[in-house]
Amino acid sequence: MIKTLRDALRIKEVRQRLFYVLIALVIIRAGSQIPVPGVDTSFFSSLLAGTSNDAFTFLDAFTGGGFSNFSIFALSITPYITSSIIVQLLTIAIPKLEEMQKDGEQGRKKLRELTRYLSIGLALLESVAMCIGFGNQLLLEMNVMNVITVVVCLTAGSSFLMWLGEQINDKGIGNGISIVLLINILSRVPVDFITLYENFVQGKSIAWATVAWIIIFAVIIFVVVLVLILNGGERRISVQYSKKIVGRRTMGGQSSHIPLKVNTSGVIPIIFASSIMSFPSIIISFTGASITGWGATAVAMLSSSNWFNPSNWFLTIGLAIYVLLVVFFAYFYTSITFNPMEVADNIKKQGGFIPGIRPGKPTVDYLQSVLKYIIFIGAAGLVIVCVIPYVFNGLFNASVSFGGTSLIIIASVILETMKQIESMMLVRNYKGFLND
Repeated sequence: MIKTLRDALRIKEVRQRLFYVLIALVIIRAGSQIPVPGVDTSFFSSLLAGTSNDAFTFLDAFTGGGFSNFSIFALSITPYITSSIIVQLLTIAIPKLEEMQKDGEQGRKKLRELTRYLSIGLALLESVAMCIGFGNQLLLEMNVMNVITVVVCLTAGSSFLMWLGEQINDKGIGNGISIVLLINILSRVPVDFITLYENFVQGKSIAWATVAWIIIFAVIIFVVVLVLILNGGERRISVQYSKKIVGRRTMGGQSSHIPLKVNTSGVIPIIFASSIMSFPSIIISFTGASITGWGATAVAMLSSSNWFNPSNWFLTIGLAIYVLLVVFFAYFYTSITFNPMEVADNIKKQGGFIPGIRPGKPTVDYLQSVLKYIIFIGAAGLVIVCVIPYVFNGLFNASVSFGGTSLIIIASVILETMKQIESMMLVRNYKGFLND
């Protein structure tokens, strides 16, 4: 890998693209440290330290600490991610959007424009909600000018990151939005290791510290390996194409395969499940309402920071709700992004068939049966990856931001970026990362 990177840096075009990405990453991290004028920048850091709200912790990890610092990049690209998911869901419900998706590059260009406008609208809505919800606690002085300043800074910061991600696509090495998200998540890893050091190593005996480090790295390596297996696993369905005689030439007769990823829905089920479970606590935070009795217990049950707590095992019941939501959204999201009927129809039009399966409805039924099987395996893998950090956070109070969701994103983005660089190198007859 090092040799390939060294060879890549010798090529002017690739070197310029990598340098462009490096400059963009520096800008992203610098912007995450610039505070929004007219606000108490310590408010959210204090709120995060004294609350178990998973949504705020999740957002802070995705913004690379920009949310706790309440910087101009406090919203990061989360509005763009949300708008992308919304547009994907709407393409199923609205026929006009579905036609755009099938209308080649021109249609996809229109969908990207719609996603941009929607992300700006969401950033505007979220920034206004923060000003209204936290009011005098966040703003140094509650007046119209301060509210406008905060709304403009947050909306402009999110829009700039969206634009910068697209520039990385055009002038860098691709995966722009993913790379923005990746650098934010990675920026929190050193802080997490410092937290682990302070909790389990600092002030302990050499023997205890050694055992603690071995356990910490063993768990991290195990989860990373599991993420790589989950991310790279796929079920290949063989497809045979019949021979055709065109003039004097014989065409077709080739065999191919349909790669169905085990983790067909990526991290979307985790994001959806976490968002739904944290929604009640977000509403309570914005309204300032106080809940007691069974209501407070129910809200605490929905927070992953309360699971596996030895002092109150009852709250771990919330994990069952989380697991059911992850499995449900894994099936739901896959059902709207992968259409077995459309795939079977395309195979039939191209003169292909799955060996042992008749074209038409039998092919559709076969694809659906295979999907049900691998979606469940993928959802089970997602649950395991996410639950392992929750177990250690609850039992040992090992509060870190690089949970299962973050690790899946890190692994998938790094692998995809490696493939992008490898493709650039293959064009110039260089050996790629994946062949080292």
